[in-house]
Amino acid sequence: MPSISYPRRSLAEVSKCDGNPMKAIISNSLSALAIGFRSTHADAHLHTSLQPQQALYIFSNNAESRWTGFRRSSTSWYKPHENLQRHALPKSIRDLSEAQPTTLRVPFELNDGQSRLFHTLPSGMKMEVIVQEAVKNGSNENQWRGRSPIVFVHGSFHAAWCWAVHWLPFFAGAGHDCYAVSLLGQGESDIPSGSVAGSLQTHARDIAHFIKHNCSFPPILVGHSFGGLIVQFYLANVSTNFDMPTGKDEGWEEPYPTLTAAVLVCSVTPTGNSGMVWRYLLSKPVAAFKVTFSLAAKAFATSLSLCRETFFSRNMSDLQVERYQELLKNSSSVPLLDLRKLNASLPVPLPPEHAPSVLVMGASDDFIVDVQGLNETAEFYNVSPVIVEGVAHDIMLDISWEKGSRAILSWLELTR
Repeated sequence: MPSISYPRRSLAEVSKCDGNPMKAIISNSLSALAIGFRSTHADAHLHTSLQPQQALYIFSNNAESRWTGFRRSSTSWYKPHENLQRHALPKSIRDLSEAQPTTLRVPFELNDGQSRLFHTLPSGMKMEVIVQEAVKNGSNENQWRGRSPIVFVHGSFHAAWCWAVHWLPFFAGAGHDCYAVSLLGQGESDIPSGSVAGSLQTHARDIAHFIKHNCSFPPILVGHSFGGLIVQFYLANVSTNFDMPTGKDEGWEEPYPTLTAAVLVCSVTPTGNSGMVWRYLLSKPVAAFKVTFSLAAKAFATSLSLCRETFFSRNMSDLQVERYQELLKNSSSVPLLDLRKLNASLPVPLPPEHAPSVLVMGASDDFIVDVQGLNETAEFYNVSPVIVEGVAHDIMLDISWEKGSRAILSWLELTR
């Protein structure tokens, strides 16, 4: 299934706007907005060489959903390291370091049954992992044996904690060992020396390294927002047979470890944000500027109303929004991606033949991604979108968070 592409128009072209003065006003405002971001928000989560037409790329971080079956692997595959340190946790995670930072950058208190550990990457940098072991209820051990672990990947302005609030306890209670990673430069993970945390390639490689050395069975890989785009890049380079390397990423000496399945939650589309951004700008310019200001200028960190409107349902209490706002504003030490380079590298390649199945899930009240963007992702993976009603972009934190987790679990159970 070929990807959907959208024609790009420079601001100079758009400013002509085919004689439409409203489009010219929007274009000129974009230029001023981008210049303002460049000069006053050097620490904002856009690359400092931001161009006007890129000023809004960050806000449309959502994707689509699909509903298809997947094949489980019944064989053990990767062997965890032998220098395992934490006997109270599953063997698959005991090679993680328990060393804790002296001061946490993100003030998140772990739930009961969770541990904050650190995975050492080939570079020597350490990646935060919040772990919750599967809860095996009932007397029949066989019903829990071999259930795939789940690895969660966050998006911009988030970190591992966003999964630990609700979804890690939920899926651990369903019998899955759960791992939520903080990508480099996010959460408590080490901070790279560059101006951004990495690229699709480097983030996907870090996840692949973690999976190879810590998962005893092919995991289910779940990505949210820009984390969903990273998962899509992983899928494009995944091995469909551990003994037959098929990875397309030439910088990787071996294919990414195979998966049981992948789940894209409110994910960025395979072609990136630009198509959604311009559609949104021309159809809802006030809302477009509002969400752009919230994310590109990080205004969500200081405005409770913008934080709620950007990430959560309108009826979430001020107390809950304040709690998450405090965590969100401290989650990213450097931007997750360079958006200019990112858009030049898109669309992501199609997955190889016989790649794991994908569930693409969106939210009905997502302020960031439009329906057409959701449909684009579903069409790219040749599936139908699944839209969860009554939830916003941060579906795993919203007041009806269980709707999304139950939809995923039902899909996993139906296709087991």
